[in-house]
Parts: sequence; structure tokens; C-alpha cells
Amino acid sequence: MKYLSYTLVFIAFFSCSPSSDQLNYPKTEKIPVVDTYFDEEVIDNYRWLEDDNSKETKEWVTEQNEVTFSYLEKIPFRSQLKERLESLWNYEKLSAPFEEGPYTYYYKNDGLQNQYVVYRKGEDGQEELFLDPNTFSEDGTTSLAGLSFSKSGKLAAYSISEGGSDWRKIIVLDAIENKIIEDTLIDVKFSGIEWKKEEGFFYSSYDKPKGSELSEMTDQHKLYYHKLGTPQSEDELIFGGTEEEKHRYVGASVTEDGRYLFVSASKTTSGNVSFLKDLDRPNSPLAAVDEDYSTDSYLLESEGPTFFIVTNKEAPNQKLVKATAKHPNEEYWTDVIPETENVLSVSSGGGYFFARYMIDAITKVVQYNFKGKNIRQVDLPGVGTARGWNGKMEQKKLYYSFTNYHTPGVIYAFDADSGKSEQYWSPDIDFNPEDYISSQIFYTSADGTKVPMIITHKKGIEYDGKNPTILYGYGGFNISIQPSFSIANAVWMEQGGVYAVPNLRGGGEYGKEWHKAGIQQKKQNVFDDFIAAGEYLIQEGICSPEYLAIRGGSNGGLLVGATMTQRPDLMKVALPAVGVLDMLRYHQFTAGAGWSYDYGTAEDSKEMFEYLKGYSPVHNVSQGTRYPATLVTTGDHDDRVVPAHSFKFASELQDKQQGANPVIIRIETKAGHGAGTPVSKRIEQYADIFGFTLYNMGFRVLPENTTNKIKGLLLYDPNS
Repeated sequence: MKYLSYTLVFIAFFSCSPSSDQLNYPKTEKIPVVDTYFDEEVIDNYRWLEDDNSKETKEWVTEQNEVTFSYLEKIPFRSQLKERLESLWNYEKLSAPFEEGPYTYYYKNDGLQNQYVVYRKGEDGQEELFLDPNTFSEDGTTSLAGLSFSKSGKLAAYSISEGGSDWRKIIVLDAIENKIIEDTLIDVKFSGIEWKKEEGFFYSSYDKPKGSELSEMTDQHKLYYHKLGTPQSEDELIFGGTEEEKHRYVGASVTEDGRYLFVSASKTTSGNVSFLKDLDRPNSPLAAVDEDYSTDSYLLESEGPTFFIVTNKEAPNQKLVKATAKHPNEEYWTDVIPETENVLSVSSGGGYFFARYMIDAITKVVQYNFKGKNIRQVDLPGVGTARGWNGKMEQKKLYYSFTNYHTPGVIYAFDADSGKSEQYWSPDIDFNPEDYISSQIFYTSADGTKVPMIITHKKGIEYDGKNPTILYGYGGFNISIQPSFSIANAVWMEQGGVYAVPNLRGGGEYGKEWHKAGIQQKKQNVFDDFIAAGEYLIQEGICSPEYLAIRGGSNGGLLVGATMTQRPDLMKVALPAVGVLDMLRYHQFTAGAGWSYDYGTAEDSKEMFEYLKGYSPVHNVSQGTRYPATLVTTGDHDDRVVPAHSFKFASELQDKQQGANPVIIRIETKAGHGAGTPVSKRIEQYADIFGFTLYNMGFRVLPENTTNKIKGLLLYDPNS
């Protein structure tokens, strides 16, 4: 009788489970558009979904979300995941402090605030509210995107993002009185705020597109100077206004003494040229500093007319060089911190340089003086990622943070002269790092390349092939993925989940050569590295295909899309987020053409077209293939990787999927590429992602509540 009761409960439970019902996807009309590339015709059935302003696209978004949330709402432990995420997220979080004028500023979140709040302390040590982005909008979707102070700290300017868009507004403050003193600047994009003494600041933007500002191409970036007390319409165009000066990305740096302006200009996301202007001589021309588009250089620090520049010119792992105002050209550069076998990044503060070396994605820090003398190796609290040591020349107390995959970020105060560190702040969080372990292994990719991967999970788990595992990757744009703590991943690991992160080619973990090994017609190396990582996890018994999920965002979304279409048998769940998924058209939207260094374009050559088409996720969904359970995620205000990529990929999958694995798309409203997303929305997203993943791995209760070896099929412990 007891057995019968369990059986009845089991049957009743599954009768209302999401996977027991065939999902009725909204009908996505096919309206073929034919493009011809090198005499080959390519049909695009879902071109109409690229029009983000159309009534039809908006209706499609609404209908897809209705199906998606109807499915997610039926997952029995979704609310439990959300509750645990809220509980763990609810602790005070603090940034490293920074000094501006008479105040020390820092960012703080009391726990579940949608946005971090900027506070400051004066000489009396009393905490004072400076900026609260939670008041910028009622729903928390307007975020603080940047904050910059003048040299004296008397003035400040901050930028805001509305609904996650990359388009910004800039507000100018009297920082001492904390009051707005100017009209708001509008239509600013991909911009810093660089002050010229107390007179004004430089910023960058594009001309506003005539069509949709969320999807129309923007390819001519311009640098402006805003003089305080004048309207934005009178701002001076400094660079980028002519065909000769046309670049997709233009930025500026001003030396600490306010005398010199450095202008950096790039046509793609890799490689830049730079120019120098003497601001004390208003009519002085922009003098060339570096005219080699094949390398990257940027101004780090200055000391009077001496400039310190970080560059990978003739140094794929980067080095620090110095130049002078009299002879800024690259032929006059001399080494201060030479290149080594490890990738270098540099910060400065207190009259010193801090060289952060990346050794197999792990941080090592060496302190140098301005002459390039090795002062000391900085002792770190453990194996992981350390960042900071930024400050003004005269500032002797600096700050840095330390974290890894199972250690929440701790902030340390550092005395620049003595080299002594002391803990400044540590989080009071309901999570014990001692219960978890990270291991770095090296596995072999398809062509024999050794690739590092860090695997993190609870201590003592059994490698029996049944551990729910998320394999996360990026692999592009010279970006390095280093160990860092994530509240969401902590919740995943609490459930017995494994979190594995390989350092794929295309990233920057081993310098420029590692990056170049994963671009254009070598992009398949990245997918092969990721596939090999999954195969390693399976071979070692950490998981099996039924317990493996792959996840990545942006370029990582492309990674997931390509991997799941090439090897749908490898994983049970696929989680492509804000992905670049239509490789034939990505360069037609917003600033996408700037990604051509990594990807190439379909117009470059017949060979490049065929290569892109050969892995483009949208173009490689095959009829009648059993793809993994797929949750595509994007935001309706993503103007970096436009949501049309995700719309078209989801449509192809829904049309061609074989079998019962669900394919749903979760479209967040009033959200962009990710930055500035309110905490409340992030918690909901992770509850849905983890819920979807575990449910489609077969769990019917959370793993921590499982009382047998059959994925928690029993709803309760029969012995209780």
C-alpha cells in the first residue's frame, strides 16, 4: 500500500510536469529573403524579426514569452531556487574605495538593492549618500554607467543607461555640494568622461541613427569636448568628423596634470592608432604616436612630459614603455617593464606600477618604481584573481580585491611604500568557501593543444557521472576569463553542481598569439576546445551527456550555438545568452562591423563566406535533429548584440527540433546586453536558468533534497 501511494504521487506529479505536454510554440511565419554571396543564394526565412519596431515582432516577443513563462512556472522547485538566490544575495557588498578631493568614495549595496549606491566619507569619517541609482527610475532599470571626477574632486560627471541600452546620458555635478549644474548631455555611446582640469571634459559618440537606435549601424565614432557652461550643441568636435578620421571606436585620455590629450582610434575591436595633443596650446595639431593598426597601445600614466604606455607592439604578452612629449613616436619608446612569457596588465598608484601577470589564468603581482626597478612581489591571500592598486601619484594607501570561484571578494588596503597589506573589508555571507574546492587541469583539444580548465564543486562529491555540470566558456576578443566569485554559481554548487571554465583559444590568457589562434578561419579551434572540455568532463566521470549543460553569453552565446549545432549529442541542456548567432549579417547591426577582426565578414572573400556559413548557428540548424533542451536568453534593449540573433536562432530550432526537448526563448524587457541589469531581474533570470537546467536533467526535486540515486524522482523521503 505504501508503494502504491508513492506510485500515485509519482504519476500525479508527472501528469502536470512541463515536459509531459508537447509545447505549442507560437507560429513564426516564414517570409523568405534571398541573399547572394559569391553566386550562392542563402535564404533567410526570418529577416522580418530584425525589425525591432514592427508590430509583428513585438507580438512575436509577447507570444514567445507567454509560452516560455508558462513552461518555467510549472517547474516545481523554481520558487525554491529564487528564494535561495535572494537569501544568499542578501548581504552587504562593497567596492574598493577611491579618493577624490576631500572625500573617499565607494560603491555599496545593502543586499538586494537593484543598483549599487555611491557613498562618501569626509575627514570626519561620517558616511554620506552621494548617488543612489535606485531612485533614477521606479523599476530599477536605469543604471549608473560611469562616474568621473575632475582633478580637484570639486566637479563630477556621471553617465546613465536606460533599460540596458548602450546609449547614455551625462549629468554634471558640483561634487562638493552634490547638485546638478548643467543641462544633461544626450545621445552618448561607448564613451568615457575625461576631464580637462576644471574647464570641461571629453566624451565620444555616434550620430544618432535615422532608423532604430537599437539596431541601425553606427560606424563613425567622434570625440567631442564639452566646455562647462555651454550647450551641447556647441561642443567642439576634436576627432572623427572626416572620412580620413573615420573609425568605429574613438576614446580619449588626459594626463593627470591636464596638459596632454591622448586620442585612441580603432576600426575593429583589436588594434588602434593613437595621437597626442598639447592642451596648453589650443591650436596644436594631433601628433601621431602610434600608427600601427595591428597592435594595441594605451596611455597608463604620466609624469610631467613623460608618458607611460602599455603596448603589445613587438610584445604579444604586453609591456610597459615610456615616451616623451618631445618625441612621442613609437620609434623613441624605451622599455620600463619588458615583456615576459606571461601576459601583463598594469595599474599605477602611489608613485609605483603594479604589474599583474596572468599565469594559467591565475594572478601574480610585482611592484615596480617608475624607473622600472623591481621593488617586490606582492603577497596575495591565495590562488585566484587580484585587481586594484589604482590611485593618484601622491596617494600612498591603495586598495585591491581578491577572489576566486569559491571565495567571495575581499578588499585589502595596501601601503605602497612598505608593501604591507591588511584586510579592509570582508563580506558577511551565508556561504562557507571551505566546503568547496577548485582544481585546475589541462586537457587536450582536437589538434593536440593543451587547454587549462578550472573545475569547482563541493568537497567530497563522487565522480559517478551524475553530477549536474555547467560548462561555461567565452573564447574571443582577447578577453581573459579569470577566477571570480558568483553568488548565482554558489547556489548552483550548493545543489551539488559542478562549475567548469576552460580558458579557450580566442581569449587573452596566453597573450596575442592565443587570441589569434581563435579568430576568423581559426574560429573552429575555439569550438573544438569547448567540445574537448565537455568530453574531458564526461571521460573523467564528473558528468555524462545527460548531466551536462553548456552556457555562454555574447561571443560565448555564439560558442554555445556553434557547439550545440555541431555536437548536439554532447550535452543535455544549452544556454546561449545574448549570442552572436547570425554570422552572415552580424556586421549589419549597430557597431557589429567592429567585430570583424575576430570573425571576418561574409563579404571579405568566398572562402570567408563559406567558413562563416559553415558554423553560423542560425544557418546550421538541421531538420529532424534532436537538439538539447535549449533556453535562449536575450534583452529587448540589447543594442550591442541585437536580439534578432536570438529571435532567428530560436525560430530555426523550434521549426526543426526532433523529439521532446523544449526550445524556448526568454526575452527580458527593458534590459540590454547585461550591464546594469537590476538585481531583482538577475535573480529571476538565474532561478529560471538553473530551474530549466536541472529539470531537463531529470530532477524533480532539488538535488540537495534528493533521497535516492534516481535524480530525485521521489517527492519526499518515505522514511520521514
